[in-house]
Amino acid sequence: MAWIITKYLLSAAVVVLVSELAKRSDKLGGLVAALPLVTILALIWLYLEGQPQEKIANHAWYTFWYVVPTLPMFLAFPVLLPRIGFWPSLLACVIITVVCFGLFALAVRRFGVELL
Repeated sequence: MAWIITKYLLSAAVVVLVSELAKRSDKLGGLVAALPLVTILALIWLYLEGQPQEKIANHAWYTFWYVVPTLPMFLAFPVLLPRIGFWPSLLACVIITVVCFGLFALAVRRFGVELL
């Protein structure tokens, strides 16, 4: 139980760090948010918990492919925010991401990458 609590605390610390940095500096907050800190932690947790190398490698592989269709959201949000407000912009970005993910999954399937 102590291990899972440690994982929760360290993982939550990453989110808190990003939000606190973003209050002080837009660029620094964005930079730290863009770092694959959550993925690095997940890879460490998988390794320390004795998962096979194939499982750890697959996690990194699929993370790469799942990140790509999320990128349009980061362009759309700053454009939408002043026009429609925070919550509608966030909802629109979630919808954009889901649509992009579906289209991306169909596109990469032709190259042998199965995301769905």
